[in-house]
Amino acid sequence: MSEFNHNDVWKEAMMSRRELLGRMGNGFAALGLAGLLTSEAHADAAQGASSRALNPLAPRPAPLPCKAKRVIFLFQNGGPSHVDTFDPKPKLTEYHGKPLPYTNLATERKTGACFRSPYSFKKYGQSGIEVSEIFPHIAEQIDHIAVIRSMHADVPNHEPSLLLMNCGDGRLVRPAMGSWLTYGLGSENQNLPGFIAMCPNGYPIQDTQNWQSGFLPGVYQGTYINPAETDIKKVVEHIKNVYTDEKEQRSQLDLLQQLNEKHLATRHLDMQLESRIQSYELAFRMQRDATDAFDIAKEPQSIRDMYGNGVYARQVLIARRLLEKGVRFIQLYHGAGQPWDNHDDIEVNHRRLAQESDQPIGALIKDLKQRGMLDETLIIWGGEFGRTPTVELPTPGSNAGKQNGRDHNHHGFTVWMAGGGVKGGQVYGATDEFGFKAEVNPVHVHDLHATIMRLMGFDHTKLTYRYAGRDYRLTDLYGNLIPELIA
Repeated sequence: MSEFNHNDVWKEAMMSRRELLGRMGNGFAALGLAGLLTSEAHADAAQGASSRALNPLAPRPAPLPCKAKRVIFLFQNGGPSHVDTFDPKPKLTEYHGKPLPYTNLATERKTGACFRSPYSFKKYGQSGIEVSEIFPHIAEQIDHIAVIRSMHADVPNHEPSLLLMNCGDGRLVRPAMGSWLTYGLGSENQNLPGFIAMCPNGYPIQDTQNWQSGFLPGVYQGTYINPAETDIKKVVEHIKNVYTDEKEQRSQLDLLQQLNEKHLATRHLDMQLESRIQSYELAFRMQRDATDAFDIAKEPQSIRDMYGNGVYARQVLIARRLLEKGVRFIQLYHGAGQPWDNHDDIEVNHRRLAQESDQPIGALIKDLKQRGMLDETLIIWGGEFGRTPTVELPTPGSNAGKQNGRDHNHHGFTVWMAGGGVKGGQVYGATDEFGFKAEVNPVHVHDLHATIMRLMGFDHTKLTYRYAGRDYRLTDLYGNLIPELIA
């Protein structure tokens, strides 16, 4: 064997300056090729970005075939009990007052024995789906509805669960689903916001973060409306300019827009500043259409009677008028805070909340159908999680002394969808026989979002936005489409 010589190896490894530059040149060529291929792969995205630059809310066709053109999300903030609404559990009656045959799952607070539903269930429609007695009007429309009984989320706390359901992430700042869809599709009415959030007399938990645009341009954030107000000047502040006519206003805004754009360019395209600039332009355009959209007195008396009385009925009817005018995404919260968060007195509270919302929601489905709009409108109903099938134990400072409510339950709950290409008249998935955990065909919130995106004409993995060096999407790195829910 010849002797190993380090010097010979070193000489072999060395290269001349010409060789070094040649090899580096080849590397730069490869980088250039990669850049060209990337540009070609994103040609469609570039065209979309170009159209957004000219008019960020210009309507754009969905990339995939679909029926749905608009969304209304009926958000029952606080967490409605699935075992008292759309997921009957006879075993709870059998075991009422007795411990579960397995250890109670971990929730926010301690729970005890099984707690039967105070309501009866009955089968409705040709599909024979069972619905609680507190929702008779929705039950009449059950053949249009797909009931997902196997939803599950991550944690039993309101704040992260609201953000997960609305924005796809429970901790980090992310754009809301309505922001993603208006970013992808624009809006069919340029004189109204593409994304509207309504909550009577205040905000839900997490306030405006529920309809934030996050890192998307500010024009895609939700616009908050208080539907409890009946005076249009209070519903939308400064809706009328009492000092100048429309032509002079337009001239002033054009000048202001030029100055603002110069200011924005020196601030490295600050998102909050951009959002404020867009809001001025939108406010001007809203002066014409908003007054008409929020005036339900223009509806025939028969339609107003069909929706019923009360604030919830009012906001649902307003929402239908906004959908008719081309608003892309509308989210209706039941009320400020978390009204469905019934840790005690659940029989009284859930019945009251259902009486406020059942007739208007049933009327919405019926009304959209008779107007030929149901197939193009995706309706979503649900909250951030469900409630335990076991009774919540008394907690000092909360429900001390009472044992007639349920704790938060993220392990299993119900969401339903209708219209917009949904295959109605079906139940998808199931919780266990007591209703504690999703067992058959579990559907995570990311899976729900992936399915909603497909119903709106998107592959959820491809509607992305580059921010901080990576491409983000509503479902982040997760989400599986549920094809059985699509007609």
